[in-house]
Amino acid sequence: MSTILRQHAEQLFAEELEALQKTDSGKRPANWKLSPQAVVTYLMGGKLSNGFEVSPKYIGQRRLMEIAVATLTTDRALLLYGLPGTAKSWVSEHLAAAISGDSTLIIQGTAGTSEESIRYGWNYAKLLAEGPSERALVETPVIRGMKDGKLVRIEELTRIGADVQDTLITILSEKSLPIPELNTEVQAVRGFNIIATANNRDKGVNDLSSALKRRFNTVILPVPDSMEEEIDIVRRRVESFEKIMELPAEKPALQEIRRIVTIFRELRSGLTLDGKTKLKSPSGTLSTAEAISVVNNGLAMAGYFGDGQLKAADLAAGIMGAVVKDPVQDQLVWREYLETVIKTRDDWKDVYRACRDIS
Repeated sequence: MSTILRQHAEQLFAEELEALQKTDSGKRPANWKLSPQAVVTYLMGGKLSNGFEVSPKYIGQRRLMEIAVATLTTDRALLLYGLPGTAKSWVSEHLAAAISGDSTLIIQGTAGTSEESIRYGWNYAKLLAEGPSERALVETPVIRGMKDGKLVRIEELTRIGADVQDTLITILSEKSLPIPELNTEVQAVRGFNIIATANNRDKGVNDLSSALKRRFNTVILPVPDSMEEEIDIVRRRVESFEKIMELPAEKPALQEIRRIVTIFRELRSGLTLDGKTKLKSPSGTLSTAEAISVVNNGLAMAGYFGDGQLKAADLAAGIMGAVVKDPVQDQLVWREYLETVIKTRDDWKDVYRACRDIS
């Protein structure tokens, strides 16, 4: 067992990637580790010709993954777009791992991300001593990706200022990065491309210019279509977390996962599953990622402060923390849901008591 808290996808799923490479007979684009068909198999899971089982990394519409992979074989970049917690970063990481064998070329977009973070910077000690030179140049993940023919990931693209975003236009259209201080340029090797993520809750923060939008193909990742699909996602990710963290707790009962997913889906949609009761929705997104976090936190509570078996009391604080982001508005939404929906369900009495007590 590795002592690394979170391994990169290409390390964690190295066995699967190796098995896919051995059985992959499809045509591979330049500098791709796998063919496009094998990349989709890695993402969606399936049984290989030799009987090896590949686990699904994305549970949802296969066509979306095919579109994303096909985009990366062209000269257009890929923008994964959707609500927070819809696996955009997760898919981005696994695409880079399967295609380039390296998911570490990443730029985290923030309001403070500068142009130098995308283009290049300078080692100012060497710059002062030697003047502009290749030795003084500080390469960014974009430059390394261009030189090595690998995918570069940009997280939260719309969090970056519009003027900084537009530094990508030349890189994406000309596939080159001018360095006027050295009177030279970096030209991208085949295999280079960019995967960016953005969430629609940030719409209007720093909208992409029309020129930049044209250089991206956008794939919208939706929330899971069905209850069973979302339960399966939560179960798989929780089991993976439990294995890595070696928590002294039993595997969570499917019933507990189902109840959390039910709460999140009902509050998210503003309607109970039976369609009979309209609900107020809280200010947060209540994403699948948050449901996973609630179960993981519950397992830690059960393992270290309980008998190892996940119970409603272990989950109550996590549920409330996910729902109540605004201490006034969301608290009213939660109390109404607790009293009008959870309280009326005969097999949810333990959930009602645990949440009422912690309230």
